[in-house]
Amino acid sequence: MDGFKETFTRFVEAVGLVIDGAGVLVIVVGILVALLRVAVGPVSDDPYRRLRQDLGRGILLGLEFLVAADIIRTVAVTPTLQSVAVLGLIVLIRTFLSMALQVEVEGRIPWQRGTATSRQG
Repeated sequence: MDGFKETFTRFVEAVGLVIDGAGVLVIVVGILVALLRVAVGPVSDDPYRRLRQDLGRGILLGLEFLVAADIIRTVAVTPTLQSVAVLGLIVLIRTFLSMALQVEVEGRIPWQRGTATSRQG
């Protein structure tokens, strides 16, 4: 049984690592796409705001992957009270970042539905 547990732990760690890598890749690709859209895209009224919105979208998506990887590793590999508390803190911080970025990108808080005018350029 210990062999199965060790194999499972290694597998879950590998899955977490792949999802972490995907999150980082999404952020990097988001940065490159945002820069490319500003550099070669149509001229907009406010290219700086457009760049910030595109960067925010890439970071938001990447953060979702990173949180998912943390949850998988913590719940499946090390479900101790200390690791769950650390996970809770990480999720809290990343959730705050995600909400702040979403406000920046969409111009409204996440639970509002279309009450604010869109700031997209």
